Amino acid sequence: MEQDVESPATFKPHKLPKQDREDPPSKIAERDRSRRLQRYVQKDGKCNVHHGNVRETYRYLTDLFTTLVDLQWMLNLFIFVLVYTVTWLTFGFAWWFIAYVRGDLDHLSDIDKKWIPCVENLHSFVSAFLFSIETETTIGYGHRVITDKCPEGILLLLIQSVLGSIVNAFMVGCMFVKISQPKKRAETLVFSTNAVISMRDGRLCLMFRVGDLRNSHIVEASIRAKLIKSKQTKEGEFIPLNQTDMNVGYNTGDDRLFLVSPLIICHEINQGSPFWDVSRSNLHTEELEIVVILEGMVEATGMTCQARSSYVSSEIKWGYRFMPVLTLEDGFYEVDYNSFHDIYETNTPSCSAKELFSARSRLPFTWSLASKLSQQGLQMSEQENKKNPEYQGKILQPERNGDIANVENESKV
Repeated sequence: MEQDVESPATFKPHKLPKQDREDPPSKIAERDRSRRLQRYVQKDGKCNVHHGNVRETYRYLTDLFTTLVDLQWMLNLFIFVLVYTVTWLTFGFAWWFIAYVRGDLDHLSDIDKKWIPCVENLHSFVSAFLFSIETETTIGYGHRVITDKCPEGILLLLIQSVLGSIVNAFMVGCMFVKISQPKKRAETLVFSTNAVISMRDGRLCLMFRVGDLRNSHIVEASIRAKLIKSKQTKEGEFIPLNQTDMNVGYNTGDDRLFLVSPLIICHEINQGSPFWDVSRSNLHTEELEIVVILEGMVEATGMTCQARSSYVSSEIKWGYRFMPVLTLEDGFYEVDYNSFHDIYETNTPSCSAKELFSARSRLPFTWSLASKLSQQGLQMSEQENKKNPEYQGKILQPERNGDIANVENESKV
């Protein structure tokens, strides 16, 4: 009788990739986190959002002009050529059809020339197509002309002239708007590679730098900043990519810029700031993104221009400042854009702004308590020394010099 013998199960361990075996766990965790972190806005300002499952596509046709302007250049040029070609072919066929119905094509070999055609010298569809182009573009070579004995031809001439003007206005206007779009103007508006957090005027601030490479300025320039971070409400609702405004000088007017030279935009981390509880230790563990938006009118064209950029948590440097880029030369100021992105380290508290505020608010209470304790200790020592005449002179000598009296007065103040 055979017996079933249970063999021990062997599990083959999962083999990690070579890069994960060579790198330490800290680097693996940092690399995995960088893979998970997806930008909402790229550094060049492009929004990393794709619209899918849009069923109401007819809405794009209701705003046909904007739809054509938003198309890529190759597709836009193809539609431009296609519209004109279809228009010329359609009216060319109409002119040939009129000539065919009236019998103009059957009297081409008449010697007496008594037959008056609708369009002189129209012999085929090719000549009708050329006449359509001449009519719509108002070239008028003079070889093919319409006669006054053809009312249907006169009506078709009026229709083609009106529709041709509409097509010209629509397509030329579309190309003009697309050419004059100020998107390329945003290429010369630069943002610093990193944002920094350091002390400014005794307050913890988050700062980044903006600059304009052109000599023609941005009129009515303004700056905005938004924090992109998912959050969960008290009721348990999860809000992905929640947008929170960051004050960059809206109350004081500092958000309206005179962008002649590079400027450092400052966000004070106070109780209304989303960075109120963020410290240096937990900054890089936060999955957040700061989107900065610079808007203004192009001085040359008067059109509105917008430049965007973003900073993720790994691009926010704690305890750094920007290098100066503006120097005074002989009769002018010079901007050194080689140092535009450079930063240097400075002494900055590692705690959050909330902890820093709490520590400062406790300082007066701690100082007054220590002063009272020292004052009570001095009074007790004086009473003991008065009983001992041997040390009375030594103890009372500082009082005559006014040292203890000054300390007491300072502690009371």
